[in-house]
Amino acid sequence: MSAATPTTTAHEVGPLPRVLIVDDSRMVRASIIRHIRERYQFREEADGEAGWQTLLLDHSIHVVISDLSMPRLDGFELLQRIRASTIQRIRDVPVIIISGDEDDQARAKATALGASDFITKGIGTVELLARIESAVRYSNQGRELAASRAAVVSKSPVDEQSGLPTPQFLHMHGEQVLSAARRHDHETSALLVSIDNFSRVERLFSRMVADLVMRKLAKILASRVRKEDVVAQVGDGQFAIIAPNMDIHAAGTFAERLRTLIANTAMQYRGEVIRLSLSIGISNNRADNCHTVSQMIGLAAQRAGACADEGGNRIASSGGQPDRHVWSSGLASIERALLLISAGEPAAVLPILPELMRRVLPLLQMAANEYKIDMPIEAIERAVAPKE
Repeated sequence: MSAATPTTTAHEVGPLPRVLIVDDSRMVRASIIRHIRERYQFREEADGEAGWQTLLLDHSIHVVISDLSMPRLDGFELLQRIRASTIQRIRDVPVIIISGDEDDQARAKATALGASDFITKGIGTVELLARIESAVRYSNQGRELAASRAAVVSKSPVDEQSGLPTPQFLHMHGEQVLSAARRHDHETSALLVSIDNFSRVERLFSRMVADLVMRKLAKILASRVRKEDVVAQVGDGQFAIIAPNMDIHAAGTFAERLRTLIANTAMQYRGEVIRLSLSIGISNNRADNCHTVSQMIGLAAQRAGACADEGGNRIASSGGQPDRHVWSSGLASIERALLLISAGEPAAVLPILPELMRRVLPLLQMAANEYKIDMPIEAIERAVAPKE
């Protein structure tokens, strides 16, 4: 049963943030309400299922305070349902769990399910208000960011030529991402992707072909970035990517996959093959101490330019040029080896060649038996046998 909501006083501007209290103990609910009623609006429910229904219907709820042991739907199940919701305002709502000091296992489980904070029964007013204030501040920031994104999206920030978001949107979104990263101590990376010798493509073919090449790369980039990333064309043959929650090492891994993909992609125009390579510069707000999107993209562009000056088809970040060929176990390594050989980089396969040969030996043996081919299987086995 929902409690009445206190009205705001005349000196308050706008409605007070609303807190949903879910606990099967009327005394616990009354105690929390007594602490917060001067600072926050509230609703109260006696079980998790009722709390969930309230959360679905009441869009004004900023924070949920929930017990763990409740009838119908306990706190763990409520938390799991909240974090799995397809509705962003519900999925992102801060959830403060009421627990006892002895509940270490329960806290660990709730943390794994996405609990934002914990309070104990009998908590003091000052501490409780501080916890709720922190959660409300986080909730407001998320709502403001979502509203800002919606406002920008409603203006159709798409470049008609590339089909990608405009550079203006990239900068606007990037500043929001950096602001959130500073508040929550997250990392953000920027990549500047430049087509090597792009002017030569235009000179050898035509401007129309050069535009087709850029549109092709734009489609590849759009299909490879994550949902939360933004990519925009920022110049002739140049694209910038803002990647939130991506450290510099992950950015290097992504850049290497992209570089390899393009190096092994051939485009055809009127019977002529066009092969491309990329120079990619990477910057990171933490690793490079960058505070603005312009700083990050400018630094990434400098590094991409240095890559191009050194011959192109390479990557650079604050850690230098990442290892191009970090081999992982599994059949994917065989596929990657074939791609590198076809791209004219057989030397990169040599370190892993014995392991690859050991993997394909059963296949060679089967082929020899099936097609009656005289293969030097034993010689291959000796050659690639692990050294003792």
